[in-house]
Amino acid sequence: MQTWQHSVIYQIYPKSFYSHAGNATGDLLGIVDKLDYLQWLGVDCLWITPFLRSPQRDNGYDISDYYAIDPSYGTMADCDLLISEAAKRGIKLMLDIVVNHTSIEHEWFQQARSSLDNPYRDFYIWRDQPNNWESKFGGSAWEYEAQTGQYYLHLFDHTQADLNWDNPQVRAEVFKLMRFWRDKGVGGFRLDVINLISKPADFPEDHTDGRRFYTDGPNVHQYLQEMHREVFEGHDLINVGEMSSTSLEHCIRYSRPESRELSMTFNFHHLKVDYPNLQKWVRADFDFLQLKQIFSDWQLGMQAGGGWNALFWCNHDQPRVVSRFGDDGEHRVVSAKMLATALHFLQGTPYVYQGEELGMTNPGFDTIEQYRDVETLNILRLKRDAGESEASSMAAIKQKSRDNGRTPMQWNGEANAGFSSGEPWIGIPANARQINVESQLDDPDSVLHHYRALIALRRHEPLIQEGVYRELLPDHLQVWAYLREGHGERLLVLNNFYAAPCEIRLPDHLISTAIEQRLLISNYPDCPLRSSTVVLRPYESFVLHLKD
Repeated sequence: MQTWQHSVIYQIYPKSFYSHAGNATGDLLGIVDKLDYLQWLGVDCLWITPFLRSPQRDNGYDISDYYAIDPSYGTMADCDLLISEAAKRGIKLMLDIVVNHTSIEHEWFQQARSSLDNPYRDFYIWRDQPNNWESKFGGSAWEYEAQTGQYYLHLFDHTQADLNWDNPQVRAEVFKLMRFWRDKGVGGFRLDVINLISKPADFPEDHTDGRRFYTDGPNVHQYLQEMHREVFEGHDLINVGEMSSTSLEHCIRYSRPESRELSMTFNFHHLKVDYPNLQKWVRADFDFLQLKQIFSDWQLGMQAGGGWNALFWCNHDQPRVVSRFGDDGEHRVVSAKMLATALHFLQGTPYVYQGEELGMTNPGFDTIEQYRDVETLNILRLKRDAGESEASSMAAIKQKSRDNGRTPMQWNGEANAGFSSGEPWIGIPANARQINVESQLDDPDSVLHHYRALIALRRHEPLIQEGVYRELLPDHLQVWAYLREGHGERLLVLNNFYAAPCEIRLPDHLISTAIEQRLLISNYPDCPLRSSTVVLRPYESFVLHLKD
């Protein structure tokens, strides 16, 4: 097994993690201040969302200088200190970089736009006339550049110009900057929308928005294999690719060791089960059967193909999972623990997003003035223009806004939740006085201690890493039950996703043939399983180790 196959990665959104300087936003020294906490939690690696120099048109995913730290987060000296102090605690740092596109403020683009014969012109993608491809942020994917009279491609915001990966000089520069950070001491890379880097040379169009032509494009595997040779080979790095609108088949190819591309992949299919008819901005319950089916399909597919999953519920673009798939009221603690258990016993590498380990909830903002996310503000404007009621619009926003996951980390019950001595850039949820690190550190029954136990179990239970996944009760309307099997042993994982108690019947041989039962973890103080019939309490979850 590779080291990253028994690791747990913690995602930090530095803007909202901790402010060392007492500012409205967090900084790199704030992460240094909290390394002892992260070491205590037991995580192996920190994925930190982009902190390189950027005009911040897209939350740092529009990089203007790959060799500089954005001043809002600190200095290169601060970064060096973070890398070294984390290493002293056995923690790696994963750099989040975007190499599908750059900011138009990057020097490469400034050179490219200056004239048609500039040496950097071919670093980007230009056409005399646009085709019908659409930007993922809305509108045309092409922007007219008046100085040279051509259009440049931008699959995202018009300030994010797509790089031309077919140009070997582009690839050489990207690999050079990655080696710079590798040699500085980062332990890996999170590669944003990396499966979009290869575009077909003829830029075809049809009735679609174009994504079927550039998603998992014609040369993407070739380019990632080249990246592996030029950057990763011979180094102990953890590399994860964020895959936009991808397929299981491609993710197997990206992540299986013999492909020599990436360690693992992110996919987002399971986070669209509360999008009715694929419409995000509608308040809706999630489809539980679909959620189970997607996870099972990817577990079985990756298992058969030799690939590796990145496992996650939350990130900086998603609502809080306990509000989304659990209960953020009466059953918050048990449902947060259940969701953690359901995910962490799957095959793959789990990611914990800051505050998830506390059971942090959506903030429940009541007015649009409390939101900061540009996507959220744009959606409300569009909904108003379409005549949708304010109540309906705000209900969808409260459930789906990206700001749900961006409120400051709740360190204690004091002013500003201990995040900063200054006024934070976005509001603090009212429940921060009850839900915070300080209040949970001394509570062995807290969500925090449950996460710490799960992280420790992954290191010590080989079946979590290597066991074969097998789903049980696939048609059950409220229970996700599965096994991890191998070498005459099994992990039985039972999770009730709802507040209603329910009785389930397991295959008789599971319990009758086991000569040894050992409870690994539970979100209730006792485990009710004594036979093949069991009544699960609200959001109950437990794992039994069964040995034949």
